[in-house]
Amino acid sequence: MNHLLTHDERTFAERHRVAHLATAAADAAPHVVPICYALVADSFYFVVDEKPKRTRTDLKRLRNIAVNPQVALVIDDYDEDWTRLAYLLVQGRAACVEDRQEHTTVLAALRRRYSQYTVMQLAFDTHPMVRITPLRSHFWRAVPIGDRS
Repeated sequence: MNHLLTHDERTFAERHRVAHLATAAADAAPHVVPICYALVADSFYFVVDEKPKRTRTDLKRLRNIAVNPQVALVIDDYDEDWTRLAYLLVQGRAACVEDRQEHTTVLAALRRRYSQYTVMQLAFDTHPMVRITPLRSHFWRAVPIGDRS
């Protein structure tokens, strides 16, 4: 384990429900989608679930990851009071989970976070799961004007 994420970064990620995943195709065209995720050990995971999609295995994000595994995740707080702004940017390497035990373990974590997943099959053979291994992270919080040195 590389323990790249700090305690504050892990706490921030675990407190949130949605991240934005940025991938890029071979031609570097960016693609960003919101994802539900679980942080297990030192990796972020998401599964292609049963929400309406044309196909589960031919999604743009999966095609992009297959040709360019470099990805970024952004988890953020927005508030009209800009002293409350914060975000976590994680740059990493994505790969489809190919181990059934890892899929089972992470699926249990995803189901604990998102009750909607408890009624979905989300089988290893039909619902791809992706692991994002962080390589770099950047955590930023606004500093209230009165707190600046």
